[in-house]
Amino acid sequence: MAILVTGGAGYIGTHTCVELLNEGYDIVVVDNFSNSNPQSLRRVSEITGKSFPIYETDLLDKEGLTEIFAESKIEAVIHFAGLKSVGESVSIPIHYYQNNITGTIILCEVMQQFGVNNLVFSSSATVYGITDKMPILENTALRAINPYGRTKHMIEEILRDVTFADPSWSIALLRYFNPIGAHESGRIGEDPNGIPNNLMPYISQVAVGKRKQLQIFGNDYPTRDGTGIRDYIHVTDLAIGHLRALEKVQTSTGIDAFNLGTGKGYSVLEMVAAFEKVTGELIPYRFADRRPGDSSICYADVNKAKKELHWQATRGIEKMCEDTWRWQGENPNGYKKNRNQKTPVQHAMGFFNA
Repeated sequence: MAILVTGGAGYIGTHTCVELLNEGYDIVVVDNFSNSNPQSLRRVSEITGKSFPIYETDLLDKEGLTEIFAESKIEAVIHFAGLKSVGESVSIPIHYYQNNITGTIILCEVMQQFGVNNLVFSSSATVYGITDKMPILENTALRAINPYGRTKHMIEEILRDVTFADPSWSIALLRYFNPIGAHESGRIGEDPNGIPNNLMPYISQVAVGKRKQLQIFGNDYPTRDGTGIRDYIHVTDLAIGHLRALEKVQTSTGIDAFNLGTGKGYSVLEMVAAFEKVTGELIPYRFADRRPGDSSICYADVNKAKKELHWQATRGIEKMCEDTWRWQGENPNGYKKNRNQKTPVQHAMGFFNA
């Protein structure tokens, strides 16, 4: 029996695949590579020394997804696949609703067809929107303020309805805060297309010379240094959180949500200072106006995950910076993006062996 990982070639997906394989799970990966690179999965195999099947399939392709379930013995699903840019979602909301929500519905239909009812869903802290009450608890009111966040919220509601209709389902909703860092090997990490939307890859690209300077949006927030404060979590800690959630859904029924973060907040300037301390690289920056919809402070209450998933983040901010810098320094251009190179996925129903 194997764990199906949708969107397994992505940033969080690859790190979770590594942890799954290292703990002895068999995995099957589904990805359409619209926002990822097959080379990331080759590196997962290199890190772990293990082989696994990869299907280049879109979740909107119900026939293709059905074939995967028919060929594979799937016992549970970890569902990462989805579009994830807040700014892009504002520009093309219909595409986001179609891809993220319809793709998840089709996945659930096929899971139901094959009697697979254990699911770990990659949600987001964006479902909370902007709130002044800190730390954020799982029972905080959900009020997403952009199409991306609303797709996550809507999917959570759909999954609650699925579980209400059929109590044999077991689903964990994992609400991430701000994943950063990279695998300690330096072989896999965050590889954004174009200008990074997130702070740490932008900082590291400035450090490696790809960007001239960091742009900090807002220095007049009511925080200790005027810049926004966020809860940053090492991507490996986040990946391990998925394994603990997987264990829970395999031994229980029902649906529940869990915050995955550190429970601590760091400002933008504190992140810059930590990165400079660890790497010895100077990060030039300039201040710009606040962005609409950005909150001043956002960090998680993580006691529920600690109590019920027996999980907590263990890697500190310096480790996050150290691993980010190792990844960026060894891969200044991210994964190789030569369109003519041989990829590990040869066709829509292809397999990759290490």
